[in-house]
Amino acid sequence: MKAKKQKTYQEKPNLPSLVSPWLAAVLSAVIPGLGQALARAIKRGIIIFASVVSLVGLLIWRFQGAAPRDTGVIDIVLKAFKLQSIFIVIALFFALMYIWNIIDAYQVAKAAGKPESRKPFLVFFLIIMVFFLIGWQIGRIDLYGFVTQFDDSFPILSQILWPWEKAITYPTEEIIGIAKLESPCTDSPPQPEPKDDKPYLVVEPTCGFPTIDEVGKNEETGDWERVITQGTEIHVEGFNFDPGKEIEIWWRDSAGRPYVHRDLETGTNLKVIPDEDGYFETDLIWPFQIGDTVRTNVEGVAEWELQGKQISKVGAWEFSEELELVLILLIETIFIGMMATFFGVILSVPVSFLAARNLMNANAFMLGIYYAIRFILNVIRSIEPLIWAIMAIIIVGLGPFAGILALTVHSIAALGKLYSEAIESIDPGPIEAVQATGANWFQIVMYGVVPQIIPPFVSFTIYRWDINIRMSTIIGIVGGGGIGYILVQWIRTWKYQEAGIAVWLIAVTVAILDYVSAEIRERFV
Repeated sequence: MKAKKQKTYQEKPNLPSLVSPWLAAVLSAVIPGLGQALARAIKRGIIIFASVVSLVGLLIWRFQGAAPRDTGVIDIVLKAFKLQSIFIVIALFFALMYIWNIIDAYQVAKAAGKPESRKPFLVFFLIIMVFFLIGWQIGRIDLYGFVTQFDDSFPILSQILWPWEKAITYPTEEIIGIAKLESPCTDSPPQPEPKDDKPYLVVEPTCGFPTIDEVGKNEETGDWERVITQGTEIHVEGFNFDPGKEIEIWWRDSAGRPYVHRDLETGTNLKVIPDEDGYFETDLIWPFQIGDTVRTNVEGVAEWELQGKQISKVGAWEFSEELELVLILLIETIFIGMMATFFGVILSVPVSFLAARNLMNANAFMLGIYYAIRFILNVIRSIEPLIWAIMAIIIVGLGPFAGILALTVHSIAALGKLYSEAIESIDPGPIEAVQATGANWFQIVMYGVVPQIIPPFVSFTIYRWDINIRMSTIIGIVGGGGIGYILVQWIRTWKYQEAGIAVWLIAVTVAILDYVSAEIRERFV
């Protein structure tokens, strides 16, 4: 058998160009793509014109965003070039693309009506490159910052990658040393109280101001930015602690709320180790006031408390509350995905038969049902499960039921489409054989369609189950039940080890379910 010759992309205008090559080049210099269109490469000209118009609009938007306080075109462009060098690269590629658009118009007009091969993609490559560079600028991609800041983030990443010390806990005894502080300073600030037999802290100074976190406007760029005013620097000394055992520094703000002291750069808890005499010293910055509530005494002074907490293990190890909570919520997550898959399969199977064109083309009425079902499935599938979860929460409130509803609705649309496409791709022979016996529509489906669709249906069902397990983690973030909600709360409160436990167990669970899915698929597909 003679092999078919592979087709390659090649524009072969059957008619000669309406204009000369030079005129085509001039016209494309005035209106990009016009020369190509008059050279009988109409689609090519339209694509180039639409691309250039889109790029010009995007560039105007991005230049104005980079220099919002400037007015003149030249001032805006120069300011954007000064602030972000990526604009210079974008401008160079845009100019190169525009020039090549002119050259391309000349080449297209010159080759019009000729069967010779060309390589017409360079102008489109340059267009794609300009779109890519604009996307780079919109996304504020900073590879240098990513590389240089990786070391700073490593302490946090290490807590997520190896969180297991939080998975095990011991019965403990807490030793606390306390120092009083006040804000602002008065004529008689608090004085340390040395103790001979109990831990205590000595701080200098004993008064000052906490760190202030507020939003301000950058006068140079005009953007609203987070502005942090550093609080008072404090020197801390600790006495009479247990030697060699870790001490964690805590605060109790003016409203009585306790929280651990964290390093602003690394995001890690501040911990110190006392020497053989039970002594330590460290420097720290007075942190933020948590929340908006500030309580003051009759003199208008806010009273703070600095604590050094030392934990001593006094018993055998046991699983931590965080690990137990993760396991409970993980089981809930698995069952959310399982129940959503079950309901999705039950409800999508009848819908899929109505959405299969080869079964619904007997008359105009059935064809109308087919188009209506397909349209509804497309609309439902286009809305993400996260949005469905939010709508379900409005109806039934927070909890796993909302997550099940959201995933079920999306599963019906997704599986309905996959099942219907499997039905449309079946062999028509068995259907014709059943029809020849005078069978009705339901008998045709039962004996001519169902035996052929069981393997793909099983495969698609397993695939959707896998998706629902993963998505049930995400919808938990908005309150749809499962492990997602507590995971995002831990991340927001800088509890990275607890979050690491959840991430690890989610990964292990997904791997196990993937293995189970593969085994089921091997047996039935």
